[in-house]
Amino acid sequence: MSVMAKNARPLLCPSAQPQMQEAEVIGVQLRQEGVAHTAYLNARLPVTEDLLEQTAPLPPTQVLRFAARCEEARCRHFDGKDCRLAKRIVGGLSPAVDALPACVIRRSCRWFAQEREAACLRCPQISTYLPQRDGAIAELAEPEMV
Repeated sequence: MSVMAKNARPLLCPSAQPQMQEAEVIGVQLRQEGVAHTAYLNARLPVTEDLLEQTAPLPPTQVLRFAARCEEARCRHFDGKDCRLAKRIVGGLSPAVDALPACVIRRSCRWFAQEREAACLRCPQISTYLPQRDGAIAELAEPEMV
């Protein structure tokens, strides 16, 4: 049985791809000196083809941060109960902020449901756009070989 948010809705992945089920934009990806930082939106924004086209010529994940329904067993990070990516992020990254960022998905976020505030303090530095497969975030994104 999967973990559900308190409101009994399916949990959302805060590190989703735009083509995933029920995808929505939760933030804009800003970059300073090559480091990503998410500026969160204050309302949910459904993904549309028109919206994705507006990021061209850049890939949507370089410009926007997405959330979508957690794919659980279909995701390489899911271990049958928890998101291993959330665990690795909390264990492997220092907090990016000192206070919980404003977040429109917190009550239904898998990372928050699982890792609580520790995940939220690290979340702004997460990007699904990793052009170079090096660095701490790229290393954490690779699932362990079991």
